[in-house]
Amino acid sequence: MLLELATRLGLGSNLRRGGEKQMEESASGGRRVSPYLLAILMIAVVLAFISILEGASAFLNDDLSNGTLFLAMGASTFIVAAYLLLQTRRRILKSGMEFPKMNTSIECMKCGNKSLREFQKGDYVYKKTEDPCTKCNEKALEINAIYREVKDKEKAKEITYGF
Repeated sequence: MLLELATRLGLGSNLRRGGEKQMEESASGGRRVSPYLLAILMIAVVLAFISILEGASAFLNDDLSNGTLFLAMGASTFIVAAYLLLQTRRRILKSGMEFPKMNTSIECMKCGNKSLREFQKGDYVYKKTEDPCTKCNEKALEINAIYREVKDKEKAKEITYGF
């Protein structure tokens, strides 16, 4: 049941693979939750469930103080485990790596007209495209370069040595 819940949340694939480190990223750009964290949270959920059962058993035996204590511990452990799981998942999705903008440079082999467009899946250098040229309307376009757009970074700090 817990494995099914983790799978629905997109967290269980690491657990089923025996804890191997998974480097694949989902389509949203997020990474998976650590299998060690999942194991710890599942152990905490099992202990919380046992605590709640002990609390119910204590209530049935008219031991109200121990029953209240066990029920409170079990409920608070469930709440903390759920909070940690959701916060970890949310943080991973927010911190997903942003991919740089990729551009494809296309040149017409007839007239030499060059154009630029956003990279599309399946683009490679020297690929003949089916699109017509914007200048001569011939279907002689070829991809001649693929590159990423570099954003201006902060100017590098100048290191000065005082002698």
